[in-house]
Amino acid sequence: MLGVFSGEVVEAPAELVAAGSRTPSPKTRASELVSRFLGSSVPAVSIQIGAAGHLAYSHANQSPFRPRSFAAKDDIFCLFEGVLDNLGSLKQQYGLSKTANEVVLVIEAYKALRDRAPYPPSFMLAHLPGNFAFVLFDKSTSSILVASDPDGKVPLFWGITADGCVAFGDNLDLLKGSCGKSLAPFPQGCFYSNTLGGLKSFENPKNKVTAILANEEEICGATFTVEGSTVLTAFH
Repeated sequence: MLGVFSGEVVEAPAELVAAGSRTPSPKTRASELVSRFLGSSVPAVSIQIGAAGHLAYSHANQSPFRPRSFAAKDDIFCLFEGVLDNLGSLKQQYGLSKTANEVVLVIEAYKALRDRAPYPPSFMLAHLPGNFAFVLFDKSTSSILVASDPDGKVPLFWGITADGCVAFGDNLDLLKGSCGKSLAPFPQGCFYSNTLGGLKSFENPKNKVTAILANEEEICGATFTVEGSTVLTAFH
């Protein structure tokens, strides 16, 4: 899955900018990144959300344990990869039909978060046990919400393209070609929101998320970690 957002919607994280400046490497524009995704993931679906950005996904080569899905409702667009362990009880909680899937549930949970502000995102996300990553865009407020589960079982990365767009995706090689060293694994147990305080941990809401610049030989230019946790994976 791939989500690419204009710099007018999402401010590029300073840590990713610094990683790319420290070790300049080839990048491409966001439009080329989307084209490369569509060309390498046939068949694929792409949704352009005005000037705000693109969402794209494909069922090609997906794991049966990490199915990908997309839904749009009330100007809220969401890509979801993975499974929720308590989907049945959550559907009852949000008054959804028995046929509703994870991506529909996330949209409803986000709407509750948005409409009951200052309802904290950490509370919503902590009630979504399972293996997942999702990228959500609310067109009505130009807000994005991106999250990865505490175990990081679904790969998710983010980076900055040559034209300053912020991209989120599960394909490291694809993002590397367009983001160069302005690239990092998305930290597990965390969420990013352009309207709710940037990058934060929902697993440990009181702990700060910091970035560490990577060694030259590593694929990604930086690694984000939650204070008090251990960085488990390096990408070479």
